[in-house]
Amino acid sequence: MNLAFKQTLCGVAIATALVMASQAATIPPGTQLHPTQTLIRNNGSEPETLDPALAESVGANNLTRDLFEGLTANDSNGKTVPGVAESWKQLDATTWVFKLRKNAKWSNGDAVTADDFVFAIRRFVDPKTASTYASTFGIFLLNGAEVVKGSKPSADIGVKALDKQTLEVKTAFPVSFLPELMSNNNLGPVHKASLEKFGKDWTKPGNLVSNGAYVLKEWQVNNRIVIEKNPQYWDGANVQLTKVTYLPIEDGHADVKLYESGENEWVYQLPPGTYEKYKVQYPKEIRNAPMIGLRYYSYQTQDPAFKDVRVRKALSMVIDRDILAQRVTADGQAPAYSVVVKGTRGADVTPYEWAGWPMDKRVAEAKNLLQQAGVKPGTKFVFSYNTSEYHKKMAVFAASEWKTKLGLTIETESMEFKVLLKKRHDGAFQMARNGWVADYNDATTFLALVRCDSDQNNNFNCNRPAEALITQGSQSNDPAKRHALLTQASKMIMDDYPIIPLLEYSLPRLVKSYVGGYSLENAQDRFRSKDLYIIKH
Repeated sequence: MNLAFKQTLCGVAIATALVMASQAATIPPGTQLHPTQTLIRNNGSEPETLDPALAESVGANNLTRDLFEGLTANDSNGKTVPGVAESWKQLDATTWVFKLRKNAKWSNGDAVTADDFVFAIRRFVDPKTASTYASTFGIFLLNGAEVVKGSKPSADIGVKALDKQTLEVKTAFPVSFLPELMSNNNLGPVHKASLEKFGKDWTKPGNLVSNGAYVLKEWQVNNRIVIEKNPQYWDGANVQLTKVTYLPIEDGHADVKLYESGENEWVYQLPPGTYEKYKVQYPKEIRNAPMIGLRYYSYQTQDPAFKDVRVRKALSMVIDRDILAQRVTADGQAPAYSVVVKGTRGADVTPYEWAGWPMDKRVAEAKNLLQQAGVKPGTKFVFSYNTSEYHKKMAVFAASEWKTKLGLTIETESMEFKVLLKKRHDGAFQMARNGWVADYNDATTFLALVRCDSDQNNNFNCNRPAEALITQGSQSNDPAKRHALLTQASKMIMDDYPIIPLLEYSLPRLVKSYVGGYSLENAQDRFRSKDLYIIKH
């Protein structure tokens, strides 16, 4: 997206998106396409839903990104590009207007209108919908925080249809990254008539009316989801893949076996410790690049075992992130000591002071903290993670660190990912595996994990003084002041130790060399099937 900036008399930066023509696959000149344009890719787990308002996991959002299209979207390089909106402009600090393309249609032929966005966004933030993202994104919209809490009706949310092709969005405070935020399909449209007709079954094959480049053809739970090219899609002439099959394989070794047998063309994530092996074995098919994401463990800070910050600090201090990164996962990830990761705009990374201490000094301090807190050697804690060799190896390593260095006993429990999601939101755990990939590039996407009233705060901690700083920073028109306040708030919250930051994501995988359109510049790992194509082989 090309942005033109100019100053208004009041000093507010105004951004106008230039209309872009085709946003689909960019095929290099001379590239010969395969006569069959189909792709099989592993999605890492069974999606918890295909309802964009309720989608939370990476896997679910991979699918909704193909089935639905928001006002904006992300191209293969991760850039924000026009989606249903062909252009937009910022009228003042908190008012944006999006102009919808006239040829945008639903898969049943109905026109996509501004009213579809108003209906969907109101539904998204309505407490009755119970979206786990409602507060995460809703706080950016005018009256959003109040609507999510139920103190104002959903009709008061800051979105308004000025006409069928024009949507006005008012924010609660200056949100310079709003076009990027609106690429998330939680804030995208849904087809009101089909939703009301089918109720909870509206996302099933045959019922789902979508507006993205693809339509849902088949959903065999724990087996596969098949999508096919949407003949009504506005940019269909430039969409190459005619069918994509998503697999829900959680086991990394099984994933690779299917890849090697030709039953899978896109490994979701290589098993820990195998990256160097496959880099040598498949040099033309290995894919790996740093991401704006954080691997971390959550404490249930309201559990009696973890109410004392000294306990939480001690467990974090003794995990050797260097060994975890270099010997356990061994796939190019960097150690993490902050909720904000490198490459994130809007705040600095603020690692713990003890991160630079020798390990023996860290262990001595951790033992002292546990003694002060009255935690004796042999004390048992329960750690929950989703079934995956990757997460199991990380959990085994962490448990070993806590056992050998602090004398603690760790009981581990493994479960399906969607079960773990619910367990975390319900607070029915002591410690749990967690991870976050940025929904947009700003520090607030990571602060959502630790903010007082955020649905993504599975740690149940709350630092009100830090919350006040975030609010103050968000309301500021001064980028430098905002940056300083969010950085300060981040450090204050992390000094409460609500989470254990472990690694900054990279996503090592194998992708067949004939899959075109895969970019290593996509730091949020958002690949639309419309940007991909199959090269003749």
